[in-house]
Formats: sequence, structure tokens, C-alpha cells
Amino acid sequence: RCSCRASGGGLVQPGGSLKLSCTASGFTFDEYVVGWFRQAPGKEREGVSRMGTGDVSTYYADSVKGRFVISTDSAKNTVYLEMNSLKPDDTATYYCAASWIVKERYTNGWRGKGLGLDYWGKGTQVTVSS
Repeated sequence: RCSCRASGGGLVQPGGSLKLSCTASGFTFDEYVVGWFRQAPGKEREGVSRMGTGDVSTYYADSVKGRFVISTDSAKNTVYLEMNSLKPDDTATYYCAASWIVKERYTNGWRGKGLGLDYWGKGTQVTVSS
């Protein structure tokens, strides 16, 4: 686990928005691809989004395309996830994670449960409910 601090989770009504952030230490965004996973109770962990860099493309899970936007601030070593039009199905614990950029050039660690990723931060809870 990296020294990653995630924040921004909370309770929001359906249709609402939240912005998560995760500040990482111990590695740089030049060498690692960063992004977000989530895990809902009783479900497997799933990749939500990774931030593209160089020849590694940005990725969004189909379930969040058009609603979520990932971004980074390299100077602050921070990755963000802006979540809009939230649905109850988005309720989960959200984790930031990082994978060595060389691996991500040949595979997409966010397709699946993220077993091969290198760094994980502590999760932040997002609850979408009326």
C-alpha cells in the first residue's frame, strides 16, 4: 500500500456529483499510471478509470462513461475523479491505485480486479441514496 490519501467521498442523492481526490507519495506520475477502482458490498472489485499518459490511453469502465471524468495534477501528485449523474449502483468504496507505466503499455490493469497493480491507497466511501 502506498502513502496515498483519498478524500471526497460521502453521501449524495441520485443525480448528484462528487469529486474524489488522491494524493500519492512514494512514486511519480512519470513512471506510474494512476486511476481508480471501486468495490461494492458483495461484489468484486472493478476498475473504474485510469489516466492516460504518453502512449497509454485513458480508460473508463462502460458503466461510468460519459458521467465520470479523471484528471491529474502532476505537480501535486494528485489524481481526481469527478463523478456526475450518480446512481445508486455507484455506491462503493473507491480506491486509488497505480501501475508501472511499462506494464500498462501492453495491458490494461484496470480491466479486471487489479491484481497486478503496484500501489493501492486507502478507500473512501461513496454512497448514493435518496
